[in-house]
Amino acid sequence: MCTAATYKTADFYFGRTMDYEFAYGDEVVVTPRNYPFHFSEQGDIRAHYAMIGMACVAEDYPLYFDAVNEKGLGMAGLNFVGNAVYRDREEGKDNIAQYELLQWILCQCASVKEARVLLDKINVTRTPFSEALPPAQIHWIIADRDACITVEAVADGLKVYDNPVGVLTNNPPFDEQLFALNNYMHLSAKTPANTFAPGLELRAYSRGMGAIGLPGDLSSQSRFVRAAFVRMNAVSGSGEKESVSQFFHILGAVDQPRGCCVLDDGQCEITLYTSCCNASRGIYYYTTYDNHQITAVELHNENLNGRALVRYQTIREEQIRVQNKYL
Repeated sequence: MCTAATYKTADFYFGRTMDYEFAYGDEVVVTPRNYPFHFSEQGDIRAHYAMIGMACVAEDYPLYFDAVNEKGLGMAGLNFVGNAVYRDREEGKDNIAQYELLQWILCQCASVKEARVLLDKINVTRTPFSEALPPAQIHWIIADRDACITVEAVADGLKVYDNPVGVLTNNPPFDEQLFALNNYMHLSAKTPANTFAPGLELRAYSRGMGAIGLPGDLSSQSRFVRAAFVRMNAVSGSGEKESVSQFFHILGAVDQPRGCCVLDDGQCEITLYTSCCNASRGIYYYTTYDNHQITAVELHNENLNGRALVRYQTIREEQIRVQNKYL
């Protein structure tokens, strides 16, 4: 399970948690402008926007979990098990396999507006990447500094929803996730007023009581509500360090510690990594489960006119800074 979010101060930030019981060989991967992308039905794109994100590289192909391109457009895929429906190829459509939709969009689109135009022509197919990697059941969040949408391939076709909260988790479908926020309209970051009953004197005995009722469990619907509340009430300075720090605090509200979500086979789902990309400047920040120090990889420090992928293995061992070193 996972949670994705957006945030805007002076710059635009986009990121997610990756929650699962094991990793797929996560790497921060830069795809330069001249890397030849091959698409299963659409041929090759040999010149495109550069992008950076977290990916599993298979057969020299970046299977991105989340990425941002050089124009500031971000996209992430999150588990959508039981609801995602992909189709056979369809005449008159741009037939794009599930595993290549993110690359197809970020290669060519500089904004959500441009992504919407491509999505109008797309049929998401069930074509697998390989026999070992069948199509994953996912849905997508796409965002820039001005707009955010959710994209779902379901039984009724390809759905594109405006996403006014800038957050996405897993199930149920996005329109149901969003509707559920009606149940929490009473929540507030401020001290609550006493509306219990006339004539009954009640008082706030603690700070934070305006958020009583905010769900604290790890289910995808509860994480959606919690992340939306935290993200939409978050306040920070506009500097880079302040903004990045606040973004990690937002997603920290849905962090999954080992042992709190035990699967039927005894394994534990954990937050494998948390990402925060300054989409305006192409700086990809991340932490991992065992390394809470923020690590950065900068898109524009690479040769973006190259043809080969640039890959950085994630730093997984905890980095601890000791303030009082002894001789």
